[in-house]
Amino acid sequence: MRRAQRTDLARVNAIDAAVTRLPKPDYWRSVFRRYGARADGARQFLVATVDRQVVGFVIGEIRDWEFGSPPCGWVFAISVDPAARQAGVGSLLLDAISEGFRRKGVTKLRTMLSRDNTLILSFFRSRGMTAGSLLPLEMELE
Repeated sequence: MRRAQRTDLARVNAIDAAVTRLPKPDYWRSVFRRYGARADGARQFLVATVDRQVVGFVIGEIRDWEFGSPPCGWVFAISVDPAARQAGVGSLLLDAISEGFRRKGVTKLRTMLSRDNTLILSFFRSRGMTAGSLLPLEMELE
């Protein structure tokens, strides 16, 4: 487990593309500029490696007073190479980012996901996450 480096981006994009079937190299470079290059504990972009090969990643940040909420850690991306699943990599990633948030004094972790993403929903529930107090609302802008 370590902080992401620019040289990890091709592998991060490959893992994400394997899961989403949509390569997004420009997006991942942008994410790295915001979260990897400026990692300070409040912003984290971590990778898990096996034999020096990136097999998973997690990204998040501490957000405070949005929606009236005291500071909390938000995980907005977590993914594991399909070939490396069921080996505890996702749990290690979530533990690592959670510990980074704890060191900054945060006591709550949040995320959002699509209702139909049953795989990640099952993962987060297995790690003790439950429905929170915030209710997401949305509308189409035409």
